[in-house]
Amino acid sequence: MSKTIIAFQGEVGAYSEQAAHAFFQQDIDLSPQPSFKALFQSLAKGQANFAVVPIENSLAGSVHENYDYLLEHELPIIGEIILHISHHLMVYPGVKKEDIRRVISHPQALGQCRHFLEEWDDLLIESGYDTAGSAKMVREKELRDTAAIASRQAAGDYGLEIIASTIESNRQNYTRFLVLSRTAQTPESGGKTSIVFATKDIPGALFKSLAVFALRDINLLKIESRPLHGKPFRYYFYLDFEGSVKDEAQANAINHLQEITAFLHILGSFKSGKTIE
Repeated sequence: MSKTIIAFQGEVGAYSEQAAHAFFQQDIDLSPQPSFKALFQSLAKGQANFAVVPIENSLAGSVHENYDYLLEHELPIIGEIILHISHHLMVYPGVKKEDIRRVISHPQALGQCRHFLEEWDDLLIESGYDTAGSAKMVREKELRDTAAIASRQAAGDYGLEIIASTIESNRQNYTRFLVLSRTAQTPESGGKTSIVFATKDIPGALFKSLAVFALRDINLLKIESRPLHGKPFRYYFYLDFEGSVKDEAQANAINHLQEITAFLHILGSFKSGKTIE
């Protein structure tokens, strides 16, 4: 029997891989993808069974690119997981801190470790496409003047030595990952639902759209706006709220919203995710 294939962005050792293992908690095959675009395409084409996608970080905010891909590909959200992110500085075996002239990592990781890096004089900071990919590059190119910032797992995967641990500026650093499929797995009740909609061009349109939830005492969890391409200064609104679309109040709210908006799409109903420390 073949294993479940999980697509994620980055190299082996990426935080997305850790999120995949934490969510599925079973023997899985991993399908690393070079970009978020490739990740969504991999799932859409049936090359993977599921995809794990970062959607927001507690310090850096939303991953806007992935909001756009959620709408473009219409792949249902079937779950989520929240991962505590801890960054580590790692080097090629035998390299000392005084040998380091450059640090590489994903831009978000570099930003999250800003205070640690600012204490270092004459240091070149370079962005990479992925934390684990930066660790992989240090190992494969045997870089002895370069350190990478990545996960503890990445250090083990690529045989690097950690010379400084938990270097993030704020320890309350969490990333929420969505789990996507090609088929919805809607819970009968509870959990949360994600939708995207566009309002009509009339006064009070957004207020009226949100009121359909307030009228039914449905708790809104998050709202995010993204540009509506082709219509300058018009927006899509991504909304998370408590409950499943199979719950009576939530179903009625969706039906009401459909009547007063120009566009509405349900991204998925799913169980609320666990937080992994």
